[in-house]
Amino acid sequence: MSFVGGHWWLIIIVLVIVLIVWGPGKLPDVGAGMGRAIREFRKASSETRETFMNATSEQQPPLTPPSPPPAPAAAPPPPPPAYPEQRPVSEAPPQTPVSN
Repeated sequence: MSFVGGHWWLIIIVLVIVLIVWGPGKLPDVGAGMGRAIREFRKASSETRETFMNATSEQQPPLTPPSPPPAPAAAPPPPPPAYPEQRPVSEAPPQTPVSN
């Protein structure tokens, strides 16, 4: 099925039908519209191909090795009591017995 060898008569028939339907005055406009449509299709397909290739390509590893994580900080000191006059039970002053 060679395009050049045996199908010229089909192309000529299609062109004659197009010429009859649209007429010689409208034919340049039809050709320009077809050209714009083909350009837009190629542009959209190339953009889609680039987007797909960028999304599926492997990420390049960084050139420098990652830095080690920072050392854990020492635990902060406990906060001072909210009311200094309050003492925990273990630090309460000893009770003196009351004599009768």
